[in-house]
Amino acid sequence: MTAEATNTVPTERAQYLLRVLIQRYIREGVPVGSRTLSRDSGLELSPATIRNVMSDLEDMGLLSAPHTSAGRIPTPRGYRVFVDSLMRYKAPKDRDIRELQSEIGEPTDDSSSNIAHKVSDMLSRVTRLAGVVSVPKVHQATLRQIEFLPLSDNRVLAILVINDREVQNRILHTEQAHTESELLHAANFINEHYAGHDLAEIRMRLIDDLEKTRDSMNQAMLDIVSVAQSAMEGASSTRPDYVVAGERNLLDFDELSDIDTLRRLFDAFSQKRVIIDLLDRSINASGVQIFIGEESGYQILDDCSVVTAPYHIDDNMIGVLGVIGPTRMAYDRVVPIVDVTARLLSAAFESGD
Repeated sequence: MTAEATNTVPTERAQYLLRVLIQRYIREGVPVGSRTLSRDSGLELSPATIRNVMSDLEDMGLLSAPHTSAGRIPTPRGYRVFVDSLMRYKAPKDRDIRELQSEIGEPTDDSSSNIAHKVSDMLSRVTRLAGVVSVPKVHQATLRQIEFLPLSDNRVLAILVINDREVQNRILHTEQAHTESELLHAANFINEHYAGHDLAEIRMRLIDDLEKTRDSMNQAMLDIVSVAQSAMEGASSTRPDYVVAGERNLLDFDELSDIDTLRRLFDAFSQKRVIIDLLDRSINASGVQIFIGEESGYQILDDCSVVTAPYHIDDNMIGVLGVIGPTRMAYDRVVPIVDVTARLLSAAFESGD
């Protein structure tokens, strides 16, 4: 995008030529020249007229001219105009729908822990991009119950029940010995106030609540609850925050295949906060979200677009799925696939609820 891009709205003819140019660039991945655009457009316009329109679109920040070519390529802003105003979406093919339905099925207690892996792999295969799926929030580390048993040498065994079935044991070292009654009182306090919440949330709330209740809580309780807070730092769900599949598909795109770009891109996959932030920003969105290039807010993804959609049980959003690919991805095909996959996954969770 030029530094002084104007905010002028393209004429109807310019919008048409912009759409044709972007469609060509998405297919071929090479800068589009005036003669090619004149031929593809089907308009009886001279290459000189086409060049003037392309120059206007460049002034508006919708196209840019690579130094090595006389042709033009879309900018993120150009793609945004294309996606919002010019693109015609394509309904997913019947065979893609059947594959999605077959793979998703109906999540059960045995299969739901693997649903993120299945869906991310499936999205990757159908779109030929990288599929990403956040693990359903119902599968995060939720505390169901905690119990304390006294051991010797000022030690306490903490038994944590996580996500209904998963049991984890932690040995806590306290400042003094505690009676069974004191341990039961502390366990009842935690279960009453924090059961049903995510462990990370509980850890933060315990820190705040201990400060607020310090004056009204006896030292034994303070000691036990404070140590229990530390124990929860070591307890977690064994499931990841999200799953990425098909990263190697991105090697098929020339603009992403050089070493420096690939290194930055795979850094983005390994730096969990980048992907998690995008997924978190999408979970309460209404329908599909499209982050084009710099719109993600992360320079590491400037050469990519991310298409996401939340999935839910009833009205409760429990996760986000999507794809990551180059900015020249086939939005007209990819966006409906992401949308229908989220709908199918939501329906599957609701039918199995």
